[in-house]
Amino acid sequence: MSTANDPWGRVDADGTVYVRTADGERVIGSWQAGSPDEALAFYQRKFEALNTEITLLEQRVTTTDLAPGQARASVERLRTAVTDAHAIGDLDQLQARLEALSGKVDHRQEEVRAARDHARAEAKDIKERIVAEAERLAAEATHWKISGERLRQLLEEWKGAPRADRAVEAVLWKRLSAARNAFNKRRKAYFAELEGERETARARKEELVTEAEALASSTDWAATAAAFRELMRSWKMAGRADEDELWGRFKAAQDTFFQARAEVYSAKDAALREHSAVKAQLLEEAGKLIPVTDVRAARAALRGIQERWEQAGPVPRQDHERLESGLRRVEDAVRKAEDAQWRRSNPEALARAQGTVEQIRSAIAALEAQLARASEREDAKAVTEAEEALAARRSWLAEAERTLAELSG
Repeated sequence: MSTANDPWGRVDADGTVYVRTADGERVIGSWQAGSPDEALAFYQRKFEALNTEITLLEQRVTTTDLAPGQARASVERLRTAVTDAHAIGDLDQLQARLEALSGKVDHRQEEVRAARDHARAEAKDIKERIVAEAERLAAEATHWKISGERLRQLLEEWKGAPRADRAVEAVLWKRLSAARNAFNKRRKAYFAELEGERETARARKEELVTEAEALASSTDWAATAAAFRELMRSWKMAGRADEDELWGRFKAAQDTFFQARAEVYSAKDAALREHSAVKAQLLEEAGKLIPVTDVRAARAALRGIQERWEQAGPVPRQDHERLESGLRRVEDAVRKAEDAQWRRSNPEALARAQGTVEQIRSAIAALEAQLARASEREDAKAVTEAEEALAARRSWLAEAERTLAELSG
């Protein structure tokens, strides 16, 4: 057998195959089945196989999201394969490529670790926000339906959120569960209390219905109407309950009373309107007595009208003052006519009136003489005083003469 050489290995005459590396030559096999060139070609193909596998790994590390752990395992496997390779080629170059690839894998692993830490920090922030909102709802919420739905949404958000560090997530999940339990406990207590209040309100309203039904047939209109107003006030203060049936009974009792009262008042109003019509006729009749010409006849007629007036009964409030004031005007006219007749028939009053007229006339004559003397003296002050006194006496004289005329008939 002849020999064969390659820059990276050789086959000697006895068929021993060598590979050359930076550390020197080492035996990688023995070839007896063919020529040395065929041996070189065989071991070169093994090198190409390793080269191809490393190239593919480089591409996966560079262009895909191959996990760093998986990539490192592949690098270590290939590094061992190259170290022990029974192949002819630049094995040192393959080792150098694997070393560079190992650095890329380390860098990728750092990136993945940083990304994972960042993702876990974000996940922690998200879940802390979820837990904080849940705890706020558990402590403060009063809109139970809306808040309950929001808690369910928060649970779904938790499930859909990325995972945080296991220990952190365990603590946060415990807080979230405690918040949900606290909310449910508060809601249950609220509705239990509300149900108790409703039962109390229902019992109170049953009492009010019983009282209302007892008053429905009352004819003590004013007192019963006041009692129904008080019952309605108590009804509103009693609180809410399942009350449709109770309210129907309460309203029916109330309507029964007020409808009966309205019917009675309607009949009474009709009677009052009739009384008003009667008094209007009496007032018209009384108005014909004025002016009074026969005092005795006018008094007798007025007395009969007054008796029928009292018998006519009460009238509507809006008519009362108009009718009563009209009758008072007639009564005043008749009374004045009686007073005037009495004064005319009283000798003492006539004598007093005549004496008053004479006395005032004498005083006026004296003042006129006094005024003349003051004028002659050109005493301005005395003139003024005399004129003022005369004006007053003349006014008194006019009134005294009217009174005398009335008494003289």
